[in-house]
Amino acid sequence: MTSPAPRTAPRSAPPAAALPDAPPYGRGSLSGLLPAVAASLGVDTAGDPADAPAAEPALDLPAAPRTCLVLVDGMGELAVDERSGHAPALRRWRADAGAAVLSCGFPSTTATSMGLLGTGLAPGGHGLVGYEVLDPDRDALLNELAWDPAVDPRRWQPRTTWFQRVAAAGVDVTRVAPPHFDGSGLTEAALRGGRFVGTPERLDARTGAGVDALAAAARAGRPALTYVYWGRLDATGHAHGVGSWEWTQELERVDAALADLARRLPRGTLLVVTADHGMVDVGPGARVDVAREPELRAGVRHVGGEPRVTQLYCEPGAAPRVAARWRERLGDRALVLERAEAVAAGWFGDVEERVAPRIGDVLVVAASEFAVVDSARMRPEALRLVGQHGALTDAERLVPLLAVQV
Repeated sequence: MTSPAPRTAPRSAPPAAALPDAPPYGRGSLSGLLPAVAASLGVDTAGDPADAPAAEPALDLPAAPRTCLVLVDGMGELAVDERSGHAPALRRWRADAGAAVLSCGFPSTTATSMGLLGTGLAPGGHGLVGYEVLDPDRDALLNELAWDPAVDPRRWQPRTTWFQRVAAAGVDVTRVAPPHFDGSGLTEAALRGGRFVGTPERLDARTGAGVDALAAAARAGRPALTYVYWGRLDATGHAHGVGSWEWTQELERVDAALADLARRLPRGTLLVVTADHGMVDVGPGARVDVAREPELRAGVRHVGGEPRVTQLYCEPGAAPRVAARWRERLGDRALVLERAEAVAAGWFGDVEERVAPRIGDVLVVAASEFAVVDSARMRPEALRLVGQHGALTDAERLVPLLAVQV
């Protein structure tokens, strides 16, 4: 890590008008995608049952008896646009009328986005409000990707998912992902419903399982929704950076696999491709290590969130002092807000009472090439990650939405 940057003059919280706009929740948002898919399959999307409120579709999709929804983790819209010459299928589909750009939510991170996708709710409703967040019942951090067996995912996120709703309407729902996702905390919280098919970590095996599920439904004359997840593009970006040749090479593999998938799907199937977030590269000299700056830990019980959106859980009454201290230290590299300010800005959407304590008392949101790390508790390989996400920049929150009828 580099030595601390020069101190800057103290600054107060920015006025609301200076804050980045809240992500849209509903039309134009990842939260509206499964409602749009459900409507295209002929499923009633009204807000019944009571725990699964109506959601505004992200856009109008054409009617189809079967849909294959592919989510490519970490495939941001701006990065795809910059590398369009390496992705001819994606380039062609992005030029079609069925293409759009969606926003994920805040933070722009996988757990939060899976909550958006699966429930159709904003983060303040589904409760998956970051990578590592406070479990108020235990006063301990919960990693919402790795999870913790002490936390019941169905209590953490009790709302009916769209996979459950679509399956209850008589649609064959199949989810295709790595085997260890089956029954995981995040899957049970956000993406439960239908049957699960685990495949080897090969993209052809993943897409092949999706084709098989849809072909079986077509032979039986049944409507079907198959969801396929691919995570290696995200892992490559974290390890090497979204600006690396390795990321470009993996994008080429994804593009070729999607083109092959489109050729193999049963006729009449709607292929929908999207992502959960984008990514930016953060060099080693653009990081602050809280383990080396004890003054930043003063008044803080837990340092959660992630490097681009750090969530600080403070001692009672300490949040204003903590926020002021972090603003002074970081200057214009980050927005430092107390929870009430971020909620009032609409970044989490409508925040339910049960969810509010999971959000940090103080949020440190990167506003430039910048990240916060903690070498006292982060694994060495995590400290070396180049690609990062979580904040509100377009590179992190905008994702493609491609709809192709085959």
